[in-house]
Amino acid sequence: MTPLVDCEDVAWFRDEPRAARGAAAALGRRIGLDGHRTAELVLAVTELATNMAKHSQDGSLVLRVLRTPQVAGVEVVVVDQGPGMADVATALHDGTSSTGTLGIGLGAVQRLADTFDIHSRPGLGTVQLARFWPRPLPFPPDAEPAIGGITRPISGETACGDAWATRTDDGTHTARAPSPPAGERGASPAPAVLDWSAVTRPHLLGRTAPAAGRTASAARTPSDRTVSSARTPSERTASAGRSALVRSAVPGPGRAVLVMSCDGLGHGPMAALAGQAAAQALRTSTARTPEEIMQHVHRALRGTRGAAVAIARIEADGRVLFCGVGNVTAAVVTAGTRANLLSHPGIVGHQMRQLRTYEQHMPAHAALVLHSDGLSDRWTPGDLSGLLPHRPAVIAAGLLRLAGTRRDDASVVVARGPR
Repeated sequence: MTPLVDCEDVAWFRDEPRAARGAAAALGRRIGLDGHRTAELVLAVTELATNMAKHSQDGSLVLRVLRTPQVAGVEVVVVDQGPGMADVATALHDGTSSTGTLGIGLGAVQRLADTFDIHSRPGLGTVQLARFWPRPLPFPPDAEPAIGGITRPISGETACGDAWATRTDDGTHTARAPSPPAGERGASPAPAVLDWSAVTRPHLLGRTAPAAGRTASAARTPSDRTVSSARTPSERTASAGRSALVRSAVPGPGRAVLVMSCDGLGHGPMAALAGQAAAQALRTSTARTPEEIMQHVHRALRGTRGAAVAIARIEADGRVLFCGVGNVTAAVVTAGTRANLLSHPGIVGHQMRQLRTYEQHMPAHAALVLHSDGLSDRWTPGDLSGLLPHRPAVIAAGLLRLAGTRRDDASVVVARGPR
């Protein structure tokens, strides 16, 4: 598995091929790609951005920095609302590049990138992902992280108050969180050096959160309500699944992955500080259960605006432990089912009621989806069925395209279940 230790969105571009090209060149040089590899990155970004500007509806391109302990790379994600491709395989053949581009075509972008993934559906739109690492690669070229996510700031802002992060629990930390002082929920455990060998893309950027207890439905626009207006009775039944309350959660044996979604109150730089503080708290905590980690995050966010936070522990046998405070949507999704995980009102860093942990099983080939209220929660399993075979970052970007709004910061993180 690719040992990614950081994934950071650098900049979003819309209808700006020249600006995207320049930013890609500067980013390649800044992270240490050599001249040849930077030129390949720029060529691919120019093709993707030009195609997006000429032929897509409401297209956006984001440049992201990926880091391991040894090297850094660049990831490019392109998302649009249509028209979509009826035959992706043909679009990847040489000679099918649109008029006015450099003529290299998507097939050449696929060859230039170390990783390339694309999902497209006529009438819905396209998501494309391309990763560029320095040479030689420090890991197998087919290595793929099991967690990916994406954040997008509210229109008019560059800083995002939403954040996501992840780390592994190798099963060696047995100490429980210290008993809380009188009147407090818990104390922060001491930071420790973490084993990042299997960490899959912690994301660092932050975002808004609503007032405590506010639901996503309270602010839905008519366009939000159309996301899943055609739900079938079976889809509505699948969406109504609930997890079981666990009175005293105990970590299972072996290695597990911990993943967090954070929605900093408001938006802009101050909300981003809350998101960054929460992400750092997850990475430095030695606690093993979501409830214990939530106590650590709560203390870390004191002095900030506070946030809505959801934390999940995914174990090798598919067991999921979950603790959520505030308005963050969480669900275990298969091609035909959606089992929701419950969060409770509160503001992490300011006011939390009694924490509760829930348990849910993640079947093979399922995905855990966490997202902020910058997305409507009215999507169905059918909305994601065609995306589930793709990489987690592509699933996340596809859901953002489907359910995201421009009036708020937004973030999605997707974790794969057992294969």
